[in-house]
Amino acid sequence: MPRHVPTSILLLEADPDLGRLLPPDRVAEARHQLVARRHVVPAGPWTDPRLERVGDGHLGLLVLDGMLAHETVMEDTVSTHLLGPGDIARPWQAEDPGQLLRAERRWTVLVPAHVAVLDARLGVALCRYPEVHAMLVDRLAQQMQRMAIAQAIGRLTGVDRRLLALFWHLSERWGRVALDGVHVPLNIAHGVLADLVGARRPTVSTALGKLSARGELVRLPDGSWLLTGEPVGAPRGAAARVVRRRRRRPAPLHAVPQWTSTAGAAAEASASGSSTGGGLSLGNSGVAMARATTTSPNAHQ
Repeated sequence: MPRHVPTSILLLEADPDLGRLLPPDRVAEARHQLVARRHVVPAGPWTDPRLERVGDGHLGLLVLDGMLAHETVMEDTVSTHLLGPGDIARPWQAEDPGQLLRAERRWTVLVPAHVAVLDARLGVALCRYPEVHAMLVDRLAQQMQRMAIAQAIGRLTGVDRRLLALFWHLSERWGRVALDGVHVPLNIAHGVLADLVGARRPTVSTALGKLSARGELVRLPDGSWLLTGEPVGAPRGAAARVVRRRRRRPAPLHAVPQWTSTAGAAAEASASGSSTGGGLSLGNSGVAMARATTTSPNAHQ
């Protein structure tokens, strides 16, 4: 990929909202103290070898503009999460060696992006401005909330409903109010949309045709999209009553006892007068065989 020379920027000038919690008398000082390096990332697969040499002490990359796609590949399925201005990415994050479920991670730059490097040096400077650090944590919390919404969208019945909810979700960040609706200036291919809503591309193309025929989502000649009508998402009618019942009566969760060793399980079972049966305990060191206790007939006597 072509190399771009990084430039130094004042973090609070590039992203003024990060200084929102600072007292007025500290804004100017923080603006000059918090200096980051800005990199330009061209569109395409993000395979910069420099990412492999980044130290674990770096906080991450703050997206200043553009759009990134974080793809998780599992078996024959690709799940995609979009990142845009204000989001924080860590493309160099190493996999947990104790992870049991293996999945491939990929990063793709959909729209050329500018990112600010939140390196270890900047992390030290942030210690003097906890208000800015709190805003970065808030950004991560917002990302988690958007991921939860994306997961809920993927569980809607009907791919047309998923797509309509997805575009209203995207319009919150990238949309602009127009005379005839909400304009979403994103040229997203049908294949990417399929990964975003958990469907196959032909099914997405068919569902987009239905939405266009109903006039709810129209693709414009330049590849962007136009939303009409009212936003969707909030449960109404019978669905709202069902959701309230589920919230009032959550299913109980039962914790399974975990034992660090077979000998420890046997000793505990002997002390409590219980017999043991086989089970699995998942710990930080991997998978260990454990014993799940089954109360004997004499345990309650």
